[in-house]
Amino acid sequence: MADKKSNKEAEKEWKKSSYYVNRELSWLEFNCRILGEAKDRTIRPFERIKFLGITASNLDEFFMVRVASLIDMVHAGYEKTDIAGMTPGQQLEKIIPKTKEFMNSQYTTYNRSLLPLLEKNGLHVITHHENLTEAQSSYVDDFFDKDVYPVLTPMAVDASRPFPLIRNKTLNIGALIRKKDSKEVEIATVQVPSVLPRIVHVPSEQDGVQEIILLEEVIEKNIAKLFLNYEVTCAHPYRIMRNADLTIDEDDAADLLKEIERQIKQRQWGEVIRLEVEDSIDKELLNQLVKQLEVAKENIFAINGPLDLTFLSKLSGLDGFDHLKNPKYTPQPVPELNSEEPIFDQIKKKDIFLHHPYETFDPVVQFISQAAVDPDVLAIKQTLYRVSSHSPIIAALAQAAENGKQVTVLVELKARFDEENNINWAKMLEKTGCHVIYGLVGLKTHSKIALVVRREEDGIKRYVHLGTGNYNDVTARLYTDTGILTASDSIGEDATAVFNMLSGYSEPASWNKLAVAPIWLKDTVLDLINREAENARAGKPAHIIAKMNSLCDPKVMAALYEASAAGVKIELIVRGICCLRAGVPGLSENITVRSIVGNFLEHARILYCYNDGFEDIYMGSADWMPRNLDKRVEIMFPVEDPQAKAQAKHILDVQLADTMKAYILQPDGTYEKQDLRGKAKICAQDVFCEEAIAAAKKEQKSGEEKRTFEPITADMK
Repeated sequence: MADKKSNKEAEKEWKKSSYYVNRELSWLEFNCRILGEAKDRTIRPFERIKFLGITASNLDEFFMVRVASLIDMVHAGYEKTDIAGMTPGQQLEKIIPKTKEFMNSQYTTYNRSLLPLLEKNGLHVITHHENLTEAQSSYVDDFFDKDVYPVLTPMAVDASRPFPLIRNKTLNIGALIRKKDSKEVEIATVQVPSVLPRIVHVPSEQDGVQEIILLEEVIEKNIAKLFLNYEVTCAHPYRIMRNADLTIDEDDAADLLKEIERQIKQRQWGEVIRLEVEDSIDKELLNQLVKQLEVAKENIFAINGPLDLTFLSKLSGLDGFDHLKNPKYTPQPVPELNSEEPIFDQIKKKDIFLHHPYETFDPVVQFISQAAVDPDVLAIKQTLYRVSSHSPIIAALAQAAENGKQVTVLVELKARFDEENNINWAKMLEKTGCHVIYGLVGLKTHSKIALVVRREEDGIKRYVHLGTGNYNDVTARLYTDTGILTASDSIGEDATAVFNMLSGYSEPASWNKLAVAPIWLKDTVLDLINREAENARAGKPAHIIAKMNSLCDPKVMAALYEASAAGVKIELIVRGICCLRAGVPGLSENITVRSIVGNFLEHARILYCYNDGFEDIYMGSADWMPRNLDKRVEIMFPVEDPQAKAQAKHILDVQLADTMKAYILQPDGTYEKQDLRGKAKICAQDVFCEEAIAAAKKEQKSGEEKRTFEPITADMK
């Protein structure tokens, strides 16, 4: 048997830049897969619209954070290469043209495929106000006068009025204007108000047809009314993207909450890193915008269609057109739980496995809300990363504090784009009497853990929820996640240690079951991979299945390459970024990677190791990325209950069998859907929906049978 290589040796051996894919380019490939769903003619039209809207929203965040970060590095003269051997400048040189190519594909899909399809199915999108009928034109003008005009603030620019600060991500209309007695042209701008619906319904002159127009077209049609003493020579919409990446020096920030509040405000005024304009925009107007906004020419994106396709998420939700949408799925009850028995009594009997959104998120809410009113509950401790705007969990925690429970909540203030929301929740919870921890210096707390401490007849008992997804009842209906509810004493002890660490940063001498980042979660993952490699070298069967959102940690990828070379069968299910190359002879011939893009967003993290027949399964909050493993508080936990293990393994098996929604990573770094010839049509997400419905019906029938009674008859007396 070959000697075991150290992690450092393995990493060095597999360190060639050609072995890896750049993270940002891998992300663009992921967004292309989502666009692939928008192009898929087998998918219902309104679902395709939804996917196209998602690609636009994703791209916005990508630019505000990832591209912005690269631009900052270039400005700072940072020349260090990434794992694929590219400097920040070289990455930008690749990203910008690829993004423009991607956006062209977006708008080709919108203009040539989706608009005609909607038209065919009774929804007419009026793309230009010039195409309105006389009656529609009159209606739109009246609507503008009554509902739009009072909200608008036109801004002219001259010697006494400088060009206004344009807010990040806002849609605006730029215009060139001149006084009626002058030849001098000036620039003016007006923001399309986000407080008004962007989709405007107009009367249709065709039976059975709905007609809509976008708000910016309504404003553009009536823009002369905003500049009464001027002649408007041209008007075109534009949109900017600013650097929104927060750079917080936490060591120098005396008050983290106040510093983040200050940075959030600055986010609106960061450097302009993208300017979107119509491809038909007047050249002089464009020159003026470029000058005023100080945007580099390579960051100008000329678009053939409406700017900001995120409105498509609203369009996909229009009332009616049910035949063009997927039937809404209702999360099913968890078969192992019943509403007639206190949840703690049920957890005490056995671990409860949860699989959202196929099964309802209600048990997690009930776990906290029952604890809030239970007189035997002494304390509740919980981490919060992202929560909904009307969170029942927040309400339950507040109620628990008001009922005299000891409530400790870590609210992560640095959760990107949820900072403001979380600040407000933190302040509210403090007012109700909760002890609030505002995250840790230098680390994001991304773990999903809740601990309930209860006084019982035989002493203090701890109940724990551990999950892969946020405590967010809204996204729990959209994201696929897993979790467990357990009364395991060893996990309970670890949970207490986690919260003591978060509140006082005191690491316990040892851990029972939980692997916690940034302390030793990465080492645990590496040890598990290396164990399978050792087994393979010893001639034993070895198998790893891992499901996650992203894979780009160099040490983990090097260990996977090493395990593949040893003969370990490695099957990866990676939704988004994957910097590893799969199926390359001499490098990764034993590794396969698939990405599932479906109606729900795949978010669960599950790890399976064959372990010489003693199968191990883990779940957790961490992706295999440096930020998760080195810079965040994350938790990976074992799934030990036999039934729960079988359920987790079943999820992996079904997803590996998916032939409908799985994209397979090719050796050249591209992704392809499978050839269905000779294969059964299997959509993993549909299978889970069907299984959850069947299990709920079976449980309901079983319950009804248990409650059946026979009346006493004369014969029985």
